Amino acid sequence: MKDILCYGDSNTWGYRPMDKQRYDVHTRWPGVLRDLLGAEYHVVEEGNNGRTPVWEDPVMEGKDGLAYLDPCLASHYPLDLVILMLGTNAAKGRFSCNAWDIAKGMETLIKHVKKAECGPDGGIPQILLIAPPLVGFVPPDHPGTHAGLEFGMEAVEKSKLFAPYYREIAEANGVHFLDAALYCEPSKEDGLHLYADSHRRLGEAVYKKVLEIFGEKK
Repeated sequence: MKDILCYGDSNTWGYRPMDKQRYDVHTRWPGVLRDLLGAEYHVVEEGNNGRTPVWEDPVMEGKDGLAYLDPCLASHYPLDLVILMLGTNAAKGRFSCNAWDIAKGMETLIKHVKKAECGPDGGIPQILLIAPPLVGFVPPDHPGTHAGLEFGMEAVEKSKLFAPYYREIAEANGVHFLDAALYCEPSKEDGLHLYADSHRRLGEAVYKKVLEIFGEKK
């Protein structure tokens, strides 16, 4: 059996934009991945709403992805593959980060995974870096959400640079890469979270990538 950790934010957690609840285990993309891979794989979901790559949020406590990463890796040892999909929340205006800063934050996570001795026999697991979905624009007064106030047009533009910068980071660090924006798009409700069909497409894309990583065919 191979063990896979999905480490992400609200789109890994399965935040449902229509009613601010959570998609069921078979709808959110890590669950789609689990169902497709079958019994020979153990998929661990570690999504946290608001999580950033390496920054503590002054408004929402406990969202620093780096602070939780090491204990998380130790808790789920041994891991054959660690999937990292973070960065959207760091595009909020209050962090004052550009897209390259965010990508470098993801590089910090990659380096921590490599030195954590969390792979089989204490080695280095495979790592898949996923560039997050694009951020969609919603106006500050958009009903039912404060996303327009927290993110705004600057975040929309930053998110367009996630894929090229994340790819560069992945190549420089010898890890695998996937662009989520090729398979899913943000909801009209808040410009951030995914509909069920996007979760399905993303889960299927990650499934194909996982088979590629492990050299398997199904």
